Amino acid sequence: MDLGCHIDGYIAVAAHTCVVTESPDAQPEKDEELGNVAVAAYNAMLVAAASIKAGATNADVTKAVERVASAYGVTPISSVRMHQMKRYVLDGVKEVALKAPVPDDPEEEKVPECTFEQAEVYAVDVAMSTGDGKARPGEFRTTVFKRNVEQQYHLKVKAARQLLAEVDKKFPTLPFTMRHLSDLRSAKLGITECITHGLLTPYPSMHDYSGKVAHFKCTVLLLPSGTSRVTGLKLPSYFTTDKAADEETQKVLEEIAAVEAKKAAKKAAKKKNKKKKKSEATLSA
Repeated sequence: MDLGCHIDGYIAVAAHTCVVTESPDAQPEKDEELGNVAVAAYNAMLVAAASIKAGATNADVTKAVERVASAYGVTPISSVRMHQMKRYVLDGVKEVALKAPVPDDPEEEKVPECTFEQAEVYAVDVAMSTGDGKARPGEFRTTVFKRNVEQQYHLKVKAARQLLAEVDKKFPTLPFTMRHLSDLRSAKLGITECITHGLLTPYPSMHDYSGKVAHFKCTVLLLPSGTSRVTGLKLPSYFTTDKAADEETQKVLEEIAAVEAKKAAKKAAKKKNKKKKKSEATLSA
């Protein structure tokens, strides 16, 4: 599951991997391969989120993700990138690769090095595979697109011009799905020319046919007090593995767990204190 929302252009995103069973009460069957890659991807997301801090570089984060993948024996999906987000901008200029590119592989591009700064926002996007980590478009029809505002072209087909005019008005910078358009039939006729000339960027359904995949994503804010993870769920309990993280990763995970436990205790104490005050107020009344 991969989703995002925005309030007045300020974006938050999240992605989560889960197993769908035949009934809500049924527990998923144990799958060692899937469990291992899910634990690896989730821990890599946590470590990457902790590594994105003011003064650090994207190369530092890439090394941390590769270290986690190596410990669990899985492969980061090379086409996935972490992105800086700005107001109304989903994919900012600053990017983080999940793995260093292979020099002789034309499918892998080198990401320009950058340094993180305070007051920035990032989508920490991690996907890993038990296979070769090469994601390719699947057989499902693409229905999600985004306007490429840097590209301009005088469209020939009337349906394409109508489609682009509606997109520019309703979805000028963020992704949209075809079903949100007013005339779906006309949009289907015009979409091809818009894509051909780079006016719309498709979001295809990607698959790694060489193995099993797990995908997790969260949003982090680089605040004066440190990096704050503001989206994301806990790892489902049915994802387990016999493999252990490396020493450095384990240390980071323990630090994250300690901070979360402290926050939970503080929240519980605050709730208890609020309940106590409410009870005292009721008795005095």
